[in-house]
Amino acid sequence: MEEILLIERTGDIATVTLNRPDKLNALSKALWQAVGDAMTTLAGDESLRCIVLRGAGTRAFSPGADIKEFESERANFAQAKAYGTIMHQTMAAIRDCPIPTVALIQGICVGGGLELAIMCDLRICGASSRFGVPINRIGVIMAYPEIEALIDLVGRATALEILLEGRVFAAQEAKEKGLVTRVVPDDQVEAEAYASARRIADGAPHANRLHKQFARRLLTPQPLTPSEFDEGFASANYADYQEGYRAFVEKRTPRFTGR
Repeated sequence: MEEILLIERTGDIATVTLNRPDKLNALSKALWQAVGDAMTTLAGDESLRCIVLRGAGTRAFSPGADIKEFESERANFAQAKAYGTIMHQTMAAIRDCPIPTVALIQGICVGGGLELAIMCDLRICGASSRFGVPINRIGVIMAYPEIEALIDLVGRATALEILLEGRVFAAQEAKEKGLVTRVVPDDQVEAEAYASARRIADGAPHANRLHKQFARRLLTPQPLTPSEFDEGFASANYADYQEGYRAFVEKRTPRFTGR
C-alpha cells in the first residue's frame, strides 16, 4: 500500500509530502497523526536547517479533512475529541518545531489543509491557488487552538470573515489577508519554495532558531525576564557568530556549523 506521508531529505533540507493525490491529499486521521509524528522526529535533527511541507501533485496542497471518514472516526463527542487531540498535537508540532518551515502550496488549500499551512513560518503559493475555511457549510466547528492560530496570523476581524462567510478565495486575496507570504506563477512555486528554503538553510541555524523562539515568546503577555532578554546577546559566544562577522570582513561565504 502506498505510503500516505513521504519524508525526503536533500542535504540540510527535508521535505514532508502529504501523499494522497487520488484524494487531493485529504487529511485522514492517520495522515494527521503521521504529519505530527514526522515533525516531532525531524525537530530533533540538529543537522536540518529547513523543512518544506507540501502536497503530492500540483492540484492541491490539501482540501482539508477527509469528510467521508467522519462517519467512522468523528461521529460523536468522544470521537471528535480524540480526532481533535491528534489535529492539535500535529499543529503544535509544526508551530513549535525549532527548524524553520516553508509550506509549498499548489492548488487547493482549504479547511484543515490551510490549518496545517498556517502553522508553517512561510507560505509560498501559486497564482491559481485557492484558500478558505468553509466548514460552517457542513456544521463543523473550528476549535480554540485552530482559531488562535488563525487570529495570530490574520487578526480577529479577518479570521471571523473567513469563518463566518465560509468563502473560498483566490491567492491574491489570501496574500492581502496575510494568509500567504508570497504568490508566484504556478509553474514557479516549487522553484521559489526551495529557493526560499535554501536561503533559510544558508543562514546561521542558531540565529534562525532563536528568531523563531523570540517571535513565539512575544505572543505571550508576561514581561521578558533578564535572562530571556540576554539570550540574544549571549549568542556572541557562539562559533557561528564569530564565523559570520569574520566571513563578512574577509569577503567570503560563511561556513556555519550550528555551534
